[in-house]
Amino acid sequence: MAKYVFVTGGVLSSLGKGILAASITKLLRQGGVKAVSMKVDPYLNCDAGTLNPFEHGEVFVTRDGFECDLDVGNYERFSNEFAVKEQNLMMGSVYKTVIERERRGEYLGKTIQLIPHATNEVKARIRNCAKATEAEVLVVEIGGTVGDIESEVVLEAARQMNFEEPPEAVTFVHLALVPTITTGEVKTKPMQHSVKSLLARGITPNFIVARSPKMIAEPVKEKLSLFCNVRPENVFCSPDAVTIYEVPMLLEKQGMHERLSERMDLKLRKLDLKEWSGLVDRLKKCAITEKKVRIGVIGKYATSKDTYMSVFEALNHASAHAGVCVEADLVDSEEIEKHGIGALKDYHGILVPGGFGGRGIEGKIAAIQYAREKDVPYLGICYGLQLAIVESARNVLGWKDANSSENDETTKHAVIDLLPEQRSVTEKGGTMRLGAYDVAIVKGTGAHKLYGSEKISKRFRHRYEINPEFIPDLEKAGWVFSGKDPKREIMKVGELTGHAYFMGSQYHPEFDSRLETPEPMFLGFVSAAAKRA
Repeated sequence: MAKYVFVTGGVLSSLGKGILAASITKLLRQGGVKAVSMKVDPYLNCDAGTLNPFEHGEVFVTRDGFECDLDVGNYERFSNEFAVKEQNLMMGSVYKTVIERERRGEYLGKTIQLIPHATNEVKARIRNCAKATEAEVLVVEIGGTVGDIESEVVLEAARQMNFEEPPEAVTFVHLALVPTITTGEVKTKPMQHSVKSLLARGITPNFIVARSPKMIAEPVKEKLSLFCNVRPENVFCSPDAVTIYEVPMLLEKQGMHERLSERMDLKLRKLDLKEWSGLVDRLKKCAITEKKVRIGVIGKYATSKDTYMSVFEALNHASAHAGVCVEADLVDSEEIEKHGIGALKDYHGILVPGGFGGRGIEGKIAAIQYAREKDVPYLGICYGLQLAIVESARNVLGWKDANSSENDETTKHAVIDLLPEQRSVTEKGGTMRLGAYDVAIVKGTGAHKLYGSEKISKRFRHRYEINPEFIPDLEKAGWVFSGKDPKREIMKVGELTGHAYFMGSQYHPEFDSRLETPEPMFLGFVSAAAKRA
């Protein structure tokens, strides 16, 4: 029977509940326990596919094709295990299921209420996740902040599970802000009020974690213990860290895994974080290294790096293994359209990540042209490959109207287009390629050198493809299509000959990158950029 750790947050959002949940999972897994992370989002969306990246950040895709919260990406990177769709629950799907059952008459005429109907569905989904993943311990991150109206049903479901499961089977870990004010004094009042709010919902935290700029002193821990009704040895701190991958080590030094094992009656072997610690040390040394390998990530959602979280993490992973310090900046493609490519001259590598739609694409195409003509290492991901094809069609083949039919349905040179069988589908969701698919790698190509295999499996999230009609012309322009669909002539990897490093993929390699094993396409890109630094 699975056991459950519920991670809640207080005071404000974006404190790092996802990193805390992933770190707890990491420690338990290193101790020999099959721990798995799950995210319950209180939003009324059914999945993350339609969420605006400006507001919500990156849409992460599981191998089984679910568009989910970016925290699931952190779960994968910390556990080094592929996630499944059951590991992200958005409350919109709960309410949708309850209403559909009511319409079918499954509730036999009962009045439908949040309690018990919605809470029962939440509990069933959580238990189903534990079953689907065969978790011994399921670490459930509850999104939002205690006190948010959207989270009430989820917290109530967790409260009920605390009484339905055996005494040692449910543990509550509460993360909240413990700030330091301008006088240098550490203030515990925000945490106190946050715990009080949690208690008002019938939940008593077993552990509290202070999110603070630096490690809190023992007197502060004692005060938190006294006023939050938590034993002193169960008060922990998550201070600011140079890298998120340091958090499991910080918690391990405080003995959190030992206290969890005592509380939940778990048998943990001695933790071995030697490899992880070594890689973290490399990242920390990189942060103070004078020589930087500067990468420009050209994006249209340029308000926060969270929009392209997996891309920036993949660059960090490659950095640790290439032995260089990557300093990656998010560059607004619309600013390039307004002010030109001058700002790109400081970068040793150019990366264009995935995206949709026509806004900002001319800035991306200008950056791609700069990288191609100046022999600057280039990596294009999904839309980044498609726009590189558009750039070559315009500036090498001379087709000035070349474009994706997504952005210009009238162009005579739709080098990026829907496949014939997709054009008859009326709903956009029906044309989306989502999840993991096989890719056949051509021997003797740069892609084959990177992957060392003739077959790989990668994750996709796109609608449009490189138009097969124009492949011969693109090959004359220097393109080598080194990765293809195994069953049809659909191009999945492209690279330019005679260039230091110019490669793009239709799939999203960043989703598969790990601190222990960087994704080959990113490692090759960073290594090529380092030669220019």
